[in-house]
Amino acid sequence: MSRTDTATGRAPANAERRYDVRRDELPLSCPTPAMALWNSHPRVYLPVEATGSATCPYCGAVYVLKD
Repeated sequence: MSRTDTATGRAPANAERRYDVRRDELPLSCPTPAMALWNSHPRVYLPVEATGSATCPYCGAVYVLKD
C-alpha cells in the first residue's frame, strides 16, 4: 500500500487493484487492518492460503501470497 492518509495514518481502503501479502499478515481480510474503514465495504476474510491468491468479492482487489 503506497499512500497514507495524513489524518488517520492509514492507507486508503481499496486504492489498489493488487496487493502482495506475507504469511505473517494472515489471516487476510479486505480491507486490511492497515486500511481506513470509513469509506470502504464491510470486512471480508479471504482464503489466500488455499491457492496463493484471492479476489475480494466486494471491490475486486486481488491479493497474492508472496511467501
